[in-house]
Amino acid sequence: MSKLNIDQQTIKELFSNKRSDFLIPDYQRPYAWGEAECQTLWDDIFAFAFPENDYTRFNSEEDEYFLGPIVTFKNNNGKLEIIDGQQRLTTLMLLLRAFFSKFGNMKDANAISTSDDIAKCIWKTDEFGNPDKNKLKIDSEVSTDEDKEEFLSILKTGNVDASQKSRYAKTYRFFQEKINEFLSEYPSYFAYLPTRILNNCILLPIEAESQDTALRIFSTLNDRGKPLSDTDIFKAQFYKYYSDQGRKEEFIKRWKEIEVVCEDIFEAPSGSPMDELFTRYMYYERAKQGIKLTTTEALRKFYEKDKYAILKREETLDNLEKLLLFWKCIYCQDDTVFSDRILRRLAVLNYAPNGMWTYLVSVYFMQYKNSDNMLEDQAFYDFLNKITAFIWTYAFMRPGVNALRSPAYPEMIEIVNERPVDFSEYKFDVAAVRNVIENYVFTNGRPITKSMLAWWAYNEEKQQLIPLDVTLEIEHIFSRKRQENERSLTNKNSLESLGNKALLEKSINIRASDYRFTDKKKYYIGFTNDKGKVKDGTKIVELAEMAIKQDDFAESNIISRKKEIIDAFIEYLELNQLTV
Repeated sequence: MSKLNIDQQTIKELFSNKRSDFLIPDYQRPYAWGEAECQTLWDDIFAFAFPENDYTRFNSEEDEYFLGPIVTFKNNNGKLEIIDGQQRLTTLMLLLRAFFSKFGNMKDANAISTSDDIAKCIWKTDEFGNPDKNKLKIDSEVSTDEDKEEFLSILKTGNVDASQKSRYAKTYRFFQEKINEFLSEYPSYFAYLPTRILNNCILLPIEAESQDTALRIFSTLNDRGKPLSDTDIFKAQFYKYYSDQGRKEEFIKRWKEIEVVCEDIFEAPSGSPMDELFTRYMYYERAKQGIKLTTTEALRKFYEKDKYAILKREETLDNLEKLLLFWKCIYCQDDTVFSDRILRRLAVLNYAPNGMWTYLVSVYFMQYKNSDNMLEDQAFYDFLNKITAFIWTYAFMRPGVNALRSPAYPEMIEIVNERPVDFSEYKFDVAAVRNVIENYVFTNGRPITKSMLAWWAYNEEKQQLIPLDVTLEIEHIFSRKRQENERSLTNKNSLESLGNKALLEKSINIRASDYRFTDKKKYYIGFTNDKGKVKDGTKIVELAEMAIKQDDFAESNIISRKKEIIDAFIEYLELNQLTV
């Protein structure tokens, strides 16, 4: 059983301990606290130390304020390598340094005593307990933090200038301002606040005997609180693996490059953009293991199996880099890598009703890439059409992303075994599909509405590829405002009919939204305004041609266009051999 040293301590006890020699290792993330986090910390500490703005209401013998755990392990150089608590520890150091600077030449005995205590928390001491201003108690080696030297400089000198824009400098200035405000309001009691921070604010240092143990503790603690990025843990495992091989610098360089690209192409509603890369790769590893369970493990739980065995394989980082480059080429619509027809299919999938397509495509790429990391065009084209037809239809017949797991996971296993993807257990009845689509209410809020309109737009052979960063919105060809004014639609459902909707660039959609079709035509085609400025028309070929050929778009057009779209989609479904 692993041994742990756990002992609740005050900030003063922990920081001033001669054994406390903290290191923020190079695999950690850069300092990320902003004003909001600092304001919360200041408000909480002040309310604790000066209850109801009254310093006399504080009980120095009993009152405690818990700041959280600090997870470390002693590395080979005798330093306490910080696994969890880095942001908290860094902020507290900057806060204490701001207080120390403010004490300056104060002659008050309490101020002098508190200043001496703070000095012993920031700097190492000699055998007589005298602080050595050249030896800080904390160091940073964070590989992706270009401002770490600024942090160390602030701690050493207590100075920042206007040119320093790092988060460290902003945090330090924030605390300087708060301390100045505090001093002006409570000049006679200034020493009480830092003293109570030192003596009554509590940390829980957890010192593990190894990095692996510390990482397990880190994982457990953060499962219970605000989830941190899973890739922080993965990075540490990779770092250890490559460091043991004497390839630490190589890993740091490669990881930073991966991090930059992930931030460019993946969104991160929570966690890290890199989590998305690891998720897409996870489905490849799941498929190789033959896992078809519809209950998907959390990302961290999947990779931590067998002591992170997947992350300790030489090919894993290589595979992640290849997969990332593949997705970068997709999002950049790189026509040196993909044919136009492939890019058109991928553009449609970008509007899929759920994200399952990205996992299917990732597995396909990992299995079928050649030595140049390229895919055979015809096979990939057929695959993209197959999954598009299936995912779109399944969204009608079995709504919900979770429902799609049942047919998708087995097909991933088929892919890694290089068997045809045919969804043989989930073929569709044509009449049932047609009935569902014909009676479906295509409101703008339903993802499948935009999915169908994207598929229909690119079903036009002359439709050119539209960059993915162009925002396309749903356009009512027969506008809502027109119906309010004319009441010419006899069927109330016609307005929200699939036949009355199309994708349109956001800028054009804003200008054209309330017009009659005769007024909209110039916006679809493009025109020159009274000031001689050219206003481009839409890149949606169907709308542009409709504006040239038609004088109006009435209810009969809505009905006929709806039938045309549905007929074409049913044919697409049959061409991809997904019907019984």
